[in-house]
This record gives sequence, C-alpha cells and structure tokens, in this order.
Amino acid sequence: MCGRYSFIKTNAKELAERFDLLDLSINVKPDHNIAPLAQVPVILNTSPRSLTLLRWGLIPYWAKDKAIGNKMINARAETIFEKPSFKDPISQKRCLILADAFFEWKKGGTKKKPYKISLKSQEPFAFAGIWDRWISGGEEILSCSIVTTEPNSLIAPIHHRMPVILPKDCEQKWLSRLSRKDIELFLKPFDNSQMSVEPALSNNNPLEVPIMASWPS
Repeated sequence: MCGRYSFIKTNAKELAERFDLLDLSINVKPDHNIAPLAQVPVILNTSPRSLTLLRWGLIPYWAKDKAIGNKMINARAETIFEKPSFKDPISQKRCLILADAFFEWKKGGTKKKPYKISLKSQEPFAFAGIWDRWISGGEEILSCSIVTTEPNSLIAPIHHRMPVILPKDCEQKWLSRLSRKDIELFLKPFDNSQMSVEPALSNNNPLEVPIMASWPS
C-alpha cells in the first residue's frame, strides 16, 4: 500500500513548467508527511491544466456515509475494474496525484523500519490516481485514491506493494480518453533504475515521526 508520501517541491513556477499548468491559483504548501484524509494537490482529467485540492481517501458517489473514504486511500490495479468503488473512476475519472517521495516500512522482528523512496533525479512525479465527487445533504467532497501494483525489484525487499508512478511522457495520456486495454498498460511497476531508496530516520530528517510507523500494514 501507499500510506504516506511527501510533496515539498511546490514552487509555483517550477510546478507550472513540470506539469504544463496554466492555473496555479491554489497555493500548495510543502508537506513532508502527507497522511490519509489530507487535502492533496491533484490534476484532474476534467481540468488538465490546473491544480485542484482533493481529499485523500476516495468516497464513491453512491456512498451513504463519507467515512467509507477512510479505507479507500489505495486501489489495487489487479482488481480496480471489478471493485464497485473503483470501476467507474478508473474508466472515467482519472487524475495525477503530485508527489516527490513516498514511504514504505520494512518489517524486521517486532519493529518496522521506514524508507523514503524517490526518483534519482529528485524531480516531482505523479502517482496514477482516480477520483470521484460525493454529494449529500448539501455537502460536496472531491476525493481521490492512489493506484497500487506489485513492487519492482528495488521495492520488493521492503514491501509487497508500491504506488503506480507514471512516466513523465505518459502523464497527459493517463488523463485522456482511454480504453480498458490502454489503461491496463499503465498499471505496472515503475522502472527501478530511475528510483532511489534511503532510510527515512535520521537526526536531521523531519520525517522521523513515530506516528508514521503505526499506519501502514
């Protein structure tokens, strides 16, 4: 799963250049430790040149209780077209969830050791995401989920899942109209040769937080 990630490289001009954005009216604050239910910067397929803030934890449009989103932070690529909560969004409501690192925990005895995973280039990147719009009793919530897949050879020794990271030249394609067959081509592990892994704990690292170690399974 992907239960925590970071997005600290939020300079507006650099984001506009990196993701080909025109509208940066939303002020994105750097966050070393993004947790489920946070408002996160996303690029929607319905608005591919602007940033939107969505709640992390997808609430299906048909849900009676928004609390269902607390358990919908990830969507497994292997079953995404079959699950009632995800089959409509993966076909019609895809998005880019912006990040520059994510975290996984490696089990070792009775403890878990956190690792920070990023690109060797240290550039921001985009998770493959899905989103939905939930409306009830006058309340409207836009929410999203990160698509996950099997790990590449770099991540496999740490965790049995990893988020789907889109290659830079595939990001806009992910937002375009696609068939199921075309979508499935994106749902694969990212190239491990372009990624780096390092322990997330150090005396100078603001990511050293015990609460992180209690979340992922």
